[in-house]
Amino acid sequence: MEVTRSTVRICLYIFGPLVLASYAYGVSKMADPNALWGGIPESWRPLNVTCMFVAAAGFLIMWWFFLYRWDAVAVETIQWPWAEGTEGGHGRILFGFLMVVIPSMFWLEATAFHIRTDYSWTMWLTIGILILASIGNILLGLLAWSAYQNEIGSGAIWPVVGAVMLSIQIIINDAILWSIKFPWK
Repeated sequence: MEVTRSTVRICLYIFGPLVLASYAYGVSKMADPNALWGGIPESWRPLNVTCMFVAAAGFLIMWWFFLYRWDAVAVETIQWPWAEGTEGGHGRILFGFLMVVIPSMFWLEATAFHIRTDYSWTMWLTIGILILASIGNILLGLLAWSAYQNEIGSGAIWPVVGAVMLSIQIIINDAILWSIKFPWK
């Protein structure tokens, strides 16, 4: 199957809202939604919520440039920074975006499952999910960097900025700080 710009758009139109729906559903069925904060001090929470909005903006910046702003033919040429070629860019972008959104759909439920059951392996499931989303963020950042290096279109630095904005929440706040501070028992 050939991955086109339309394929990536459709996938994100489906999976993006599913991330939000999974959060709304997961929080609504929890006995104590504040338990999701884990060991994050209450004084950090306003900054963390702000970072969530910064991350969403970063995601949307990448989404806009890769899927709307730049010419589809140019986007198709995006490679990994160490590779050469002229095709497959949309497939790589789809993989990066899906590596962010699909694990993001399951993080809250995995955490809630750990809180309910307290099995020892559920800690690793939750941390693994956060690591997968972090890997997706890194992949998108590498593709954004490659697009910037190759001057794929105007404003090529913006997806790099978007990847950094996303990484503040996904990598630093979630995969590192939250995982360290969560009371795994």
